[in-house]
Amino acid sequence: MMRYTRLAGESADHLAAREELRQAEIALMRQREEVAARRRALPQGPPVDDYTFLEGPADLDSGDAPLREVRLSELFTAPDRPLIVYQFMYGKRQTEPCPMCTMWIDGFSHTVQHLTRNVDFVVAAAADPVTLRGHARRRGWHRLRLLSCGDSTFKYDTGSEDEDGWQDSTISVFTRDEDGTIRHFYATHPRMADDIDERGIDLYTPVWNLLDLTPRGRGDWYPSVDY
Repeated sequence: MMRYTRLAGESADHLAAREELRQAEIALMRQREEVAARRRALPQGPPVDDYTFLEGPADLDSGDAPLREVRLSELFTAPDRPLIVYQFMYGKRQTEPCPMCTMWIDGFSHTVQHLTRNVDFVVAAAADPVTLRGHARRRGWHRLRLLSCGDSTFKYDTGSEDEDGWQDSTISVFTRDEDGTIRHFYATHPRMADDIDERGIDLYTPVWNLLDLTPRGRGDWYPSVDY
């Protein structure tokens, strides 16, 4: 059975504590895999409308280039490919871009080239296209498909916006049947329960997980769009 190698100068107590921690980490990994298997085994999800989005050209520096309408069904680029939509808290009542969402999307902008080997991936926000693209240009999100959906009920219908226009960051997954029916497969939010605030999507950014490796942990640090 694998055990940690004793470090130079390490006490027996420290080595034993590290071994106990390793066993706990193994148990956590196995639980994550069990949860992922349950997620994959979800029954067929409900059909959804073929919503319309506004999209600008891929070049964020293209100025006043015309926008085009794109439907949800057109975001699937091949059969049997799921679609992941990150719903950005920006627009309507959220007049400033969410710093937490921005940190997540900073990471997605560099991993999307790997993601799209297997799935389709877009970022959708209620913000108008010009405002959304301006923020993306400042952040350097040149590899992402950015969609504005503020004129549709997409975010409200998928649980990412309330009736007053307040936004919530949400990761939504959609599938498309052979007959073209689009279905909602899965969604997750940062707020998982009344006593779990902003922890529901921690696994999808390395920042929190790396901070959790350190003695101080994440503490009360919060991301900003100003650095």
